[in-house]
Amino acid sequence: MAAGDLQVLTALDTAKTQWYHFTAIVVAGMGFFTDAYDLFCISLVTKLLGRIYYHVEGSATPGTLPPHVSAAVNGVAFVGTLSGQLFFGWLGDKLGRKKVYGMTLMLMVLCSVASGLSFGHTPASVMATLCFFRFWLGFGIGGDYPLSATIMSEYASKKTRGAFIAAVFAMQGFGIMAGGLVAIVVSAAFKARFPAPPYAVDPAASTPPQADFVWRIILMLGALPAALTYYWRTKMPETARYTALVAKNAKQAAADMSKVLQVEIDELAAPDNNSNSNSSGRASSAAASFGLFSGEFLRRHGLHLLGTSATWFLLDIAFYSQNLFQKDIFSAVGWIPKAATMSALEELFRIARAQSLIALCGTVPGYWFTVALIDVVGRFAIQATGFLMMTVFMLGLAVPYHHWAGNHHIVGFVVMYGLTFFFANFGPNATTFIVPAEIFPARLRSTCHGISAASGKLGAIVGSFGFLYLAQSRDPGKTEHGYPAGIGVRNSLFLLAGCNLLGLVFTFLVPESKGKSLEEMSGENDEPAGAAASSNRTVPV
Repeated sequence: MAAGDLQVLTALDTAKTQWYHFTAIVVAGMGFFTDAYDLFCISLVTKLLGRIYYHVEGSATPGTLPPHVSAAVNGVAFVGTLSGQLFFGWLGDKLGRKKVYGMTLMLMVLCSVASGLSFGHTPASVMATLCFFRFWLGFGIGGDYPLSATIMSEYASKKTRGAFIAAVFAMQGFGIMAGGLVAIVVSAAFKARFPAPPYAVDPAASTPPQADFVWRIILMLGALPAALTYYWRTKMPETARYTALVAKNAKQAAADMSKVLQVEIDELAAPDNNSNSNSSGRASSAAASFGLFSGEFLRRHGLHLLGTSATWFLLDIAFYSQNLFQKDIFSAVGWIPKAATMSALEELFRIARAQSLIALCGTVPGYWFTVALIDVVGRFAIQATGFLMMTVFMLGLAVPYHHWAGNHHIVGFVVMYGLTFFFANFGPNATTFIVPAEIFPARLRSTCHGISAASGKLGAIVGSFGFLYLAQSRDPGKTEHGYPAGIGVRNSLFLLAGCNLLGLVFTFLVPESKGKSLEEMSGENDEPAGAAASSNRTVPV
Protein backbone atom coordinates (compact mmCIF):
# COMPACT_ATOMS: atom_id res chain seq x y z
CA MET A 1 0.00 0.00 0.00
CA ALA A 2 1.44 3.39 -1.01
CA ALA A 3 1.36 6.55 1.05
CA GLY A 4 -1.22 7.87 -1.37
CA ASP A 5 -3.65 5.18 -0.15
CA LEU A 6 -3.81 6.73 3.34
CA GLN A 7 -6.87 8.95 3.63
CA VAL A 8 -5.41 10.87 6.58
CA LEU A 9 -2.64 12.25 4.34
CA THR A 10 -5.13 13.20 1.65
CA ALA A 11 -7.27 14.93 4.28
CA LEU A 12 -4.26 16.96 5.47
CA ASP A 13 -3.26 17.91 1.92
CA THR A 14 -6.75 19.19 1.09
CA ALA A 15 -7.76 20.62 4.49
CA LYS A 16 -9.10 24.15 4.64
CA THR A 17 -7.24 26.64 6.80
CA GLN A 18 -8.48 26.26 10.36
CA TRP A 19 -7.73 27.66 13.79
CA TYR A 20 -5.31 24.83 14.60
CA HIS A 21 -3.07 25.98 11.72
CA PHE A 22 -2.65 29.40 13.33
CA THR A 23 -2.12 27.84 16.74
CA ALA A 24 0.61 25.64 15.27
CA ILE A 25 2.30 28.67 13.66
CA VAL A 26 2.47 30.53 16.99
CA VAL A 27 3.54 27.48 19.02
CA ALA A 28 6.18 26.44 16.48
CA GLY A 29 7.31 30.03 15.92
CA MET A 30 8.17 30.77 19.53
CA GLY A 31 11.48 28.98 19.13
CA PHE A 32 12.40 31.35 16.32
CA PHE A 33 11.16 34.29 18.34
CA THR A 34 13.60 33.28 21.10
CA ASP A 35 16.37 32.62 18.57
CA ALA A 36 16.08 36.08 17.00
CA TYR A 37 15.59 37.79 20.37
CA ASP A 38 18.74 36.20 21.78
CA LEU A 39 20.99 36.83 18.78
CA PHE A 40 19.72 40.41 18.48
CA CYS A 41 20.08 41.22 22.17
CA ILE A 42 23.58 39.82 22.61
CA SER A 43 24.81 42.16 19.87
CA LEU A 44 23.24 45.05 21.80
CA VAL A 45 24.66 44.25 25.23
CA THR A 46 28.26 43.42 24.19
CA LYS A 47 29.13 47.15 24.28
CA LEU A 48 27.70 47.34 27.79
CA LEU A 49 29.61 44.22 28.86
CA GLY A 50 32.81 45.83 27.64
CA ARG A 51 32.18 48.97 29.69
CA ILE A 52 31.31 47.03 32.85
CA TYR A 53 33.96 44.31 32.84
CA TYR A 54 36.83 45.65 30.72
CA HIS A 55 37.17 49.28 31.83
CA VAL A 56 40.76 50.53 31.69
CA GLU A 57 41.68 53.27 34.14
CA GLY A 58 42.94 56.39 32.39
CA SER A 59 41.80 55.28 28.92
CA ALA A 60 40.33 57.95 26.65
CA THR A 61 37.70 55.52 25.38
CA PRO A 62 35.29 53.18 27.22
CA GLY A 63 36.20 49.56 27.77
CA THR A 64 35.39 47.04 25.05
CA LEU A 65 35.42 43.26 24.93
CA PRO A 66 38.77 41.93 23.65
CA PRO A 67 38.41 40.35 20.17
CA HIS A 68 38.69 36.77 21.45
CA VAL A 69 36.13 37.38 24.22
CA SER A 70 33.74 39.13 21.81
CA ALA A 71 34.08 36.25 19.34
CA ALA A 72 33.39 33.71 22.11
CA VAL A 73 30.35 35.54 23.53
CA ASN A 74 28.80 36.06 20.09
CA GLY A 75 29.96 32.85 18.45
CA VAL A 76 29.45 30.14 21.05
CA ALA A 77 25.69 30.19 20.46
CA PHE A 78 26.32 29.53 16.75
CA VAL A 79 28.40 26.47 17.62
CA GLY A 80 25.66 25.26 19.96
CA THR A 81 23.02 25.87 17.32
CA LEU A 82 24.94 23.91 14.69
CA SER A 83 25.34 20.98 17.11
CA GLY A 84 21.67 21.09 18.10
CA GLN A 85 20.50 21.12 14.49
CA LEU A 86 22.36 17.91 13.75
CA PHE A 87 21.51 16.12 17.00
CA PHE A 88 17.83 17.04 17.36
CA GLY A 89 17.27 16.69 13.61
CA TRP A 90 18.36 13.07 13.86
CA LEU A 91 16.48 12.54 17.14
CA GLY A 92 13.25 13.96 15.66
CA ASP A 93 13.26 11.18 13.06
CA LYS A 94 14.25 8.54 15.59
CA LEU A 95 11.82 9.27 18.45
CA GLY A 96 9.18 11.42 16.78
CA ARG A 97 8.66 15.16 16.48
CA LYS A 98 6.42 15.53 19.54
CA LYS A 99 8.71 13.75 22.03
CA VAL A 100 11.68 15.92 21.16
CA TYR A 101 9.82 19.20 20.64
CA GLY A 102 9.25 19.97 24.31
CA MET A 103 12.91 19.26 25.15
CA THR A 104 14.23 21.98 22.86
CA LEU A 105 11.86 24.64 24.19
CA MET A 106 12.58 23.86 27.84
CA LEU A 107 16.32 23.96 27.14
CA MET A 108 15.90 27.42 25.59
CA VAL A 109 13.85 28.71 28.53
CA LEU A 110 16.24 27.42 31.20
CA CYS A 111 19.40 28.62 29.43
CA SER A 112 17.95 32.06 28.65
CA VAL A 113 17.32 32.54 32.36
CA ALA A 114 20.69 31.04 33.29
CA SER A 115 22.49 33.38 30.86
CA GLY A 116 21.21 36.31 32.89
CA LEU A 117 22.45 34.67 36.09
CA SER A 118 26.05 34.40 34.91
CA PHE A 119 28.11 35.40 37.93
CA GLY A 120 31.78 35.23 38.85
CA HIS A 121 34.53 36.91 40.85
CA THR A 122 36.44 38.05 37.77
CA PRO A 123 35.44 39.30 34.28
CA ALA A 124 36.85 36.11 32.77
CA SER A 125 34.70 33.89 35.00
CA VAL A 126 31.54 35.88 34.20
CA MET A 127 32.23 35.61 30.45
CA ALA A 128 33.04 31.90 30.75
CA THR A 129 29.78 31.21 32.58
CA LEU A 130 27.84 33.28 30.06
CA CYS A 131 29.45 31.37 27.18
CA PHE A 132 28.62 28.03 28.80
CA PHE A 133 24.92 28.79 29.07
CA ARG A 134 24.83 30.43 25.64
CA PHE A 135 26.21 27.25 24.09
CA TRP A 136 23.36 25.20 25.55
CA LEU A 137 20.87 27.92 24.64
CA GLY A 138 22.11 27.63 21.07
CA PHE A 139 21.86 23.83 21.30
CA GLY A 140 18.14 24.12 22.11
CA ILE A 141 17.58 26.76 19.43
CA GLY A 142 19.31 24.48 16.92
CA GLY A 143 16.84 21.69 17.63
CA ASP A 144 13.96 24.01 16.92
CA TYR A 145 15.01 24.54 13.29
CA PRO A 146 14.38 21.02 11.92
CA LEU A 147 11.53 20.22 14.30
CA SER A 148 9.47 23.38 13.77
CA ALA A 149 9.88 23.27 10.00
CA THR A 150 9.07 19.57 9.82
CA ILE A 151 6.03 19.79 12.12
CA MET A 152 4.57 22.74 10.22
CA SER A 153 5.15 21.11 6.84
CA GLU A 154 3.50 17.87 8.01
CA TYR A 155 0.48 19.69 9.45
CA ALA A 156 -0.19 22.06 6.54
CA SER A 157 -2.17 21.55 3.34
CA LYS A 158 -0.26 21.51 0.08
CA LYS A 159 -1.84 24.78 -1.08
CA THR A 160 -0.77 26.83 1.95
CA ARG A 161 2.23 24.86 3.23
CA GLY A 162 4.83 27.36 2.04
CA ALA A 163 3.07 30.33 3.64
CA PHE A 164 2.62 28.51 6.96
CA ILE A 165 6.28 27.42 7.20
CA ALA A 166 7.33 30.94 6.18
CA ALA A 167 5.07 32.39 8.89
CA VAL A 168 6.83 30.23 11.51
CA PHE A 169 10.18 31.54 10.27
CA ALA A 170 8.83 35.12 10.17
CA MET A 171 8.38 34.98 13.94
CA GLN A 172 12.06 35.90 13.92
CA GLY A 173 10.96 39.38 12.88
CA PHE A 174 8.80 39.71 16.00
CA GLY A 175 11.70 38.42 18.09
CA ILE A 176 14.01 41.09 16.67
CA MET A 177 11.49 43.84 17.32
CA ALA A 178 10.76 42.55 20.83
CA GLY A 179 14.48 42.44 21.62
CA GLY A 180 14.92 46.02 20.48
CA LEU A 181 11.83 47.19 22.38
CA VAL A 182 12.87 45.46 25.62
CA ALA A 183 16.39 46.91 25.39
CA ILE A 184 15.01 50.40 24.75
CA VAL A 185 12.51 50.24 27.63
CA VAL A 186 14.91 48.69 30.17
CA SER A 187 17.81 51.02 29.33
CA ALA A 188 15.53 54.08 29.35
CA ALA A 189 14.05 53.10 32.72
CA PHE A 190 17.46 52.58 34.34
CA LYS A 191 18.83 55.72 32.69
CA ALA A 192 16.01 57.79 34.17
CA ARG A 193 16.35 56.18 37.62
CA PHE A 194 20.16 56.21 37.73
CA PRO A 195 21.39 59.19 35.64
CA ALA A 196 25.08 59.13 34.71
CA PRO A 197 27.44 61.58 32.97
CA PRO A 198 29.15 60.84 29.62
CA TYR A 199 32.38 58.87 29.71
CA ALA A 200 34.43 61.92 28.71
CA VAL A 201 33.16 63.83 31.76
CA ASP A 202 33.54 61.08 34.38
CA PRO A 203 34.73 57.66 33.13
CA ALA A 204 33.96 55.80 36.36
CA ALA A 205 30.51 57.32 36.98
CA SER A 206 29.43 56.91 33.32
CA THR A 207 28.71 53.23 34.03
CA PRO A 208 26.56 53.06 37.20
CA PRO A 209 26.74 49.81 39.21
CA GLN A 210 23.07 49.14 38.39
CA ALA A 211 24.00 48.75 34.70
CA ASP A 212 25.05 45.19 35.56
CA PHE A 213 21.36 44.36 36.07
CA VAL A 214 20.36 45.76 32.67
CA TRP A 215 21.98 43.19 30.41
CA ARG A 216 20.86 40.36 32.67
CA ILE A 217 17.21 41.47 32.61
CA ILE A 218 17.27 41.87 28.82
CA LEU A 219 18.64 38.34 28.27
CA MET A 220 16.30 36.72 30.79
CA LEU A 221 13.10 38.28 29.45
CA GLY A 222 13.62 36.38 26.18
CA ALA A 223 12.56 33.20 27.97
CA LEU A 224 9.07 34.47 28.76
CA PRO A 225 7.21 33.97 25.43
CA ALA A 226 8.80 30.55 24.93
CA ALA A 227 7.82 29.45 28.43
CA LEU A 228 4.22 30.52 27.84
CA THR A 229 3.90 28.19 24.83
CA TYR A 230 5.43 25.12 26.49
CA TYR A 231 2.03 23.80 27.60
CA TRP A 232 0.65 23.92 24.05
CA ARG A 233 3.70 22.16 22.66
CA THR A 234 3.11 19.25 25.00
CA LYS A 235 -0.54 19.08 23.88
CA MET A 236 0.19 18.99 20.14
CA PRO A 237 -0.38 15.46 18.76
CA GLU A 238 2.37 13.69 16.86
CA THR A 239 2.19 14.60 13.17
CA ALA A 240 0.06 12.21 11.13
CA ARG A 241 2.81 11.72 8.60
CA TYR A 242 5.29 10.55 11.21
CA THR A 243 2.70 8.30 12.88
CA ALA A 244 1.52 6.76 9.60
CA LEU A 245 4.69 6.64 7.50
CA VAL A 246 7.44 6.16 10.09
CA ALA A 247 5.77 4.65 13.18
CA LYS A 248 3.48 2.67 10.81
CA ASN A 249 0.31 3.33 12.79
CA ALA A 250 -2.17 4.72 10.28
CA LYS A 251 -5.09 4.04 12.63
CA GLN A 252 -3.62 6.31 15.34
CA ALA A 253 -2.76 8.96 12.73
CA ALA A 254 -6.36 9.00 11.52
CA ALA A 255 -7.67 9.26 15.08
CA ASP A 256 -5.31 12.15 15.95
CA MET A 257 -6.14 14.14 12.83
CA SER A 258 -9.88 13.49 13.18
CA LYS A 259 -9.74 15.43 16.45
CA VAL A 260 -7.58 18.21 15.01
CA LEU A 261 -9.50 18.65 11.75
CA GLN A 262 -12.86 17.92 13.42
CA VAL A 263 -13.87 15.52 10.64
CA GLU A 264 -14.22 11.75 10.49
CA ILE A 265 -11.19 10.18 8.78
CA ASP A 266 -10.94 6.52 7.87
CA GLU A 267 -7.60 4.80 8.19
CA LEU A 268 -7.41 4.12 4.45
CA ALA A 269 -8.78 5.65 1.29
CA ALA A 270 -11.16 3.71 -0.92
CA PRO A 271 -9.40 0.60 -2.27
CA ASP A 272 -8.16 0.65 -5.84
CA ASN A 273 -8.42 -2.67 -7.69
CA ASN A 274 -5.44 -1.67 -9.82
CA SER A 275 -3.24 -0.83 -6.82
CA ASN A 276 0.14 -2.42 -6.15
CA SER A 277 0.44 -6.14 -6.60
CA ASN A 278 2.28 -8.26 -4.07
CA SER A 279 5.38 -8.32 -6.26
CA SER A 280 5.46 -4.53 -6.75
CA GLY A 281 4.80 -4.12 -3.01
CA ARG A 282 7.84 -6.22 -2.21
CA ALA A 283 9.97 -4.25 -4.68
CA SER A 284 8.94 -0.88 -3.30
CA SER A 285 9.34 -2.19 0.26
CA ALA A 286 13.01 -2.77 -0.46
CA ALA A 287 13.33 0.73 -1.92
CA ALA A 288 11.50 2.22 1.04
CA SER A 289 14.04 0.92 3.53
CA PHE A 290 16.96 3.01 2.25
CA GLY A 291 18.78 5.09 4.83
CA LEU A 292 20.65 8.37 4.75
CA PHE A 293 24.03 6.79 3.92
CA SER A 294 22.78 4.54 1.12
CA GLY A 295 23.24 4.53 -2.63
CA GLU A 296 19.46 4.76 -3.07
CA PHE A 297 19.31 8.00 -1.04
CA LEU A 298 22.26 9.37 -3.01
CA ARG A 299 20.50 8.56 -6.28
CA ARG A 300 17.14 10.00 -5.26
CA HIS A 301 18.05 12.91 -3.01
CA GLY A 302 21.82 13.39 -3.05
CA LEU A 303 21.76 16.44 -5.31
CA HIS A 304 18.75 17.82 -3.41
CA LEU A 305 20.64 17.67 -0.09
CA LEU A 306 23.70 19.24 -1.73
CA GLY A 307 21.50 22.02 -3.09
CA THR A 308 19.70 22.78 0.19
CA SER A 309 22.94 22.66 2.22
CA ALA A 310 25.07 24.71 -0.19
CA THR A 311 22.47 27.44 -0.72
CA TRP A 312 21.90 27.81 3.03
CA PHE A 313 25.67 27.89 3.67
CA LEU A 314 26.30 30.57 1.03
CA LEU A 315 23.27 32.63 2.04
CA ASP A 316 24.30 32.79 5.70
CA ILE A 317 27.85 33.86 4.84
CA ALA A 318 26.40 36.94 3.14
CA PHE A 319 23.50 37.45 5.54
CA TYR A 320 25.49 37.38 8.78
CA SER A 321 28.36 39.45 7.39
CA GLN A 322 26.09 42.42 6.72
CA ASN A 323 26.28 43.59 10.33
CA LEU A 324 29.88 44.61 9.55
CA PHE A 325 28.56 47.79 7.99
CA GLN A 326 26.03 48.78 10.62
CA LYS A 327 28.50 50.68 12.80
CA ASP A 328 29.60 52.77 9.80
CA ILE A 329 26.01 53.59 8.89
CA PHE A 330 24.98 54.47 12.43
CA SER A 331 27.99 56.72 12.99
CA ALA A 332 27.66 58.46 9.63
CA VAL A 333 23.98 59.38 10.04
CA GLY A 334 24.53 60.48 13.64
CA TRP A 335 22.34 57.80 15.23
CA ILE A 336 25.23 56.70 17.44
CA PRO A 337 27.78 59.38 18.44
CA LYS A 338 31.29 58.53 19.60
CA ALA A 339 31.24 56.22 22.63
CA ALA A 340 33.11 58.68 24.87
CA THR A 341 30.33 61.26 24.49
CA MET A 342 27.74 58.93 26.04
CA SER A 343 27.12 57.09 29.27
CA ALA A 344 26.89 53.28 29.18
CA LEU A 345 23.06 53.20 29.28
CA GLU A 346 22.75 56.01 26.75
CA GLU A 347 24.91 54.02 24.33
CA LEU A 348 22.77 50.89 24.81
CA PHE A 349 19.60 52.92 24.26
CA ARG A 350 20.89 54.46 21.02
CA ILE A 351 22.23 51.17 19.63
CA ALA A 352 18.91 49.41 20.37
CA ARG A 353 16.93 52.20 18.72
CA ALA A 354 19.13 52.28 15.62
CA GLN A 355 19.18 48.52 15.09
CA SER A 356 15.41 48.31 15.65
CA LEU A 357 14.87 50.89 12.89
CA ILE A 358 17.11 48.95 10.48
CA ALA A 359 15.24 45.72 11.33
CA LEU A 360 11.83 47.34 10.98
CA CYS A 361 12.60 48.82 7.57
CA GLY A 362 14.87 46.22 5.98
CA THR A 363 14.27 42.89 7.70
CA VAL A 364 10.67 42.44 8.82
CA PRO A 365 8.90 43.42 5.53
CA GLY A 366 10.85 40.79 3.57
CA TYR A 367 9.57 37.97 5.78
CA TRP A 368 5.94 38.87 5.16
CA PHE A 369 6.37 39.39 1.42
CA THR A 370 7.54 35.77 1.41
CA VAL A 371 4.51 34.62 3.43
CA ALA A 372 2.16 36.39 1.02
CA LEU A 373 3.74 35.26 -2.26
CA ILE A 374 5.55 31.94 -1.77
CA ASP A 375 2.53 29.80 -2.68
CA VAL A 376 1.79 32.09 -5.62
CA VAL A 377 5.15 32.42 -7.40
CA GLY A 378 6.91 29.40 -5.89
CA ARG A 379 10.07 28.69 -3.93
CA PHE A 380 12.50 28.62 -6.85
CA ALA A 381 11.53 32.02 -8.22
CA ILE A 382 11.79 33.72 -4.82
CA GLN A 383 15.13 32.11 -3.97
CA ALA A 384 16.73 32.72 -7.37
CA THR A 385 15.51 36.32 -7.51
CA GLY A 386 16.70 36.92 -3.95
CA PHE A 387 20.21 35.65 -4.65
CA LEU A 388 20.36 37.64 -7.90
CA MET A 389 19.23 40.89 -6.30
CA MET A 390 21.61 40.40 -3.35
CA THR A 391 24.45 39.97 -5.86
CA VAL A 392 23.42 43.15 -7.70
CA PHE A 393 23.15 45.24 -4.52
CA MET A 394 26.42 43.89 -3.08
CA LEU A 395 28.16 44.87 -6.32
CA GLY A 396 26.32 48.18 -6.18
CA LEU A 397 27.90 48.78 -2.78
CA ALA A 398 31.35 47.44 -3.74
CA VAL A 399 32.10 48.98 -7.14
CA PRO A 400 31.57 52.62 -6.10
CA TYR A 401 32.44 51.97 -2.44
CA HIS A 402 34.58 55.09 -2.09
CA HIS A 403 31.67 57.14 -3.43
CA TRP A 404 29.34 55.70 -0.76
CA ALA A 405 31.95 56.14 1.97
CA GLY A 406 31.57 59.91 1.85
CA ASN A 407 29.11 61.33 4.37
CA HIS A 408 27.21 63.14 1.61
CA HIS A 409 26.09 59.85 0.05
CA ILE A 410 25.17 57.91 3.18
CA VAL A 411 21.43 57.91 2.33
CA GLY A 412 22.12 55.96 -0.85
CA PHE A 413 24.31 53.52 1.08
CA VAL A 414 21.57 52.94 3.65
CA VAL A 415 18.99 52.33 0.90
CA MET A 416 21.24 49.81 -0.88
CA TYR A 417 22.05 48.13 2.44
CA GLY A 418 18.35 47.92 3.37
CA LEU A 419 17.42 46.46 -0.04
CA THR A 420 20.08 43.77 0.36
CA PHE A 421 18.45 42.77 3.66
CA PHE A 422 14.97 42.93 2.11
CA PHE A 423 15.86 40.54 -0.74
CA ALA A 424 17.62 38.21 1.68
CA ASN A 425 14.39 37.82 3.67
CA PHE A 426 12.11 37.98 0.63
CA GLY A 427 14.39 35.37 -0.84
CA PRO A 428 16.82 32.66 0.28
CA ASN A 429 16.76 33.41 4.01
CA ALA A 430 13.16 32.13 4.05
CA THR A 431 13.22 29.55 1.26
CA THR A 432 16.34 27.74 2.50
CA PHE A 433 14.39 27.09 5.70
CA ILE A 434 11.20 25.99 3.92
CA VAL A 435 12.33 23.68 1.13
CA PRO A 436 14.31 21.07 3.16
CA ALA A 437 11.12 20.38 5.13
CA GLU A 438 9.26 19.50 1.92
CA ILE A 439 11.42 17.39 -0.39
CA PHE A 440 12.80 14.52 1.72
CA PRO A 441 11.06 11.31 2.95
CA ALA A 442 9.24 11.49 6.29
CA ARG A 443 11.66 9.11 8.02
CA LEU A 444 14.65 11.33 7.02
CA ARG A 445 12.96 14.74 6.80
CA SER A 446 14.06 16.14 10.16
CA THR A 447 17.59 14.78 9.76
CA CYS A 448 18.05 16.29 6.30
CA HIS A 449 16.62 19.62 7.43
CA GLY A 450 19.06 19.56 10.36
CA ILE A 451 22.00 18.90 8.02
CA SER A 452 20.94 21.75 5.74
CA ALA A 453 20.44 24.11 8.68
CA ALA A 454 23.81 23.16 10.21
CA SER A 455 25.46 23.99 6.88
CA GLY A 456 23.79 27.39 7.10
CA LYS A 457 25.04 27.95 10.64
CA LEU A 458 28.55 27.07 9.50
CA GLY A 459 28.13 29.83 6.91
CA ALA A 460 26.95 32.16 9.67
CA ILE A 461 30.18 31.49 11.60
CA VAL A 462 32.23 32.24 8.48
CA GLY A 463 30.20 35.38 7.76
CA SER A 464 30.23 36.71 11.29
CA PHE A 465 33.84 36.01 12.25
CA GLY A 466 35.78 35.26 9.07
CA PHE A 467 34.67 38.52 7.48
CA LEU A 468 35.13 40.42 10.73
CA TYR A 469 38.84 39.79 10.22
CA LEU A 470 38.80 39.98 6.40
CA ALA A 471 37.03 43.34 6.36
CA GLN A 472 39.76 45.03 8.41
CA SER A 473 41.76 47.69 6.60
CA ARG A 474 44.81 46.59 4.62
CA ASP A 475 46.72 49.29 6.47
CA PRO A 476 47.73 47.79 9.88
CA GLY A 477 47.54 51.25 11.42
CA LYS A 478 43.84 51.58 10.60
CA THR A 479 42.53 48.25 11.89
CA GLU A 480 40.28 47.97 14.93
CA HIS A 481 42.07 47.38 18.22
CA GLY A 482 43.32 43.81 18.49
CA TYR A 483 42.71 42.81 14.85
CA PRO A 484 45.33 42.09 12.15
CA ALA A 485 45.20 43.70 8.70
CA GLY A 486 42.61 42.28 6.29
CA ILE A 487 41.53 42.82 2.68
CA GLY A 488 39.24 45.79 3.37
CA VAL A 489 35.48 46.28 3.22
CA ARG A 490 35.35 46.83 -0.56
CA ASN A 491 37.10 43.55 -1.41
CA SER A 492 34.98 41.77 1.20
CA LEU A 493 31.86 43.01 -0.60
CA PHE A 494 33.13 41.54 -3.87
CA LEU A 495 33.66 38.19 -2.12
CA LEU A 496 30.15 38.32 -0.68
CA ALA A 497 28.69 39.09 -4.11
CA GLY A 498 30.50 35.97 -5.37
CA CYS A 499 28.91 33.91 -2.57
CA ASN A 500 25.47 35.13 -3.61
CA LEU A 501 26.15 34.28 -7.24
CA LEU A 502 27.23 30.76 -6.25
CA GLY A 503 24.02 30.49 -4.22
CA LEU A 504 22.05 31.26 -7.37
CA VAL A 505 23.88 28.47 -9.21
CA PHE A 506 23.19 25.87 -6.48
CA THR A 507 19.51 26.90 -6.41
CA PHE A 508 19.11 24.96 -9.67
CA LEU A 509 19.73 21.71 -7.74
CA VAL A 510 16.64 22.27 -5.58
CA PRO A 511 13.25 21.11 -6.97
CA GLU A 512 10.11 23.26 -6.93
CA SER A 513 7.59 22.04 -4.34
CA LYS A 514 4.77 24.57 -4.79
CA GLY A 515 1.34 22.92 -4.79
CA LYS A 516 2.69 19.37 -4.45
CA SER A 517 2.16 16.96 -1.60
CA LEU A 518 5.10 15.97 0.59
CA GLU A 519 4.78 12.36 -0.56
CA GLU A 520 4.84 13.41 -4.20
CA MET A 521 8.03 15.42 -3.62
CA SER A 522 9.80 12.69 -1.65
CA GLY A 523 8.63 9.78 -3.82
CA GLU A 524 6.77 8.15 -0.94
CA ASN A 525 3.62 7.73 -3.03
CA ASP A 526 5.49 4.85 -4.63
CA GLU A 527 6.51 3.33 -1.30
CA PRO A 528 4.48 1.10 1.03
CA ALA A 529 3.16 3.13 3.94
CA GLY A 530 0.51 1.01 5.52
CA ALA A 531 1.80 -2.51 5.27
CA ALA A 532 2.21 -2.50 9.01
CA ALA A 533 -0.47 0.05 9.74
CA SER A 534 -1.73 -1.70 12.81
CA SER A 535 1.66 -1.90 14.49
CA ASN A 536 3.27 0.93 16.39
CA ARG A 537 6.95 0.37 15.85
CA THR A 538 9.50 2.96 14.80
CA VAL A 539 11.54 2.40 11.68
CA PRO A 540 15.26 3.09 12.31
CA VAL A 541 16.71 6.08 10.52
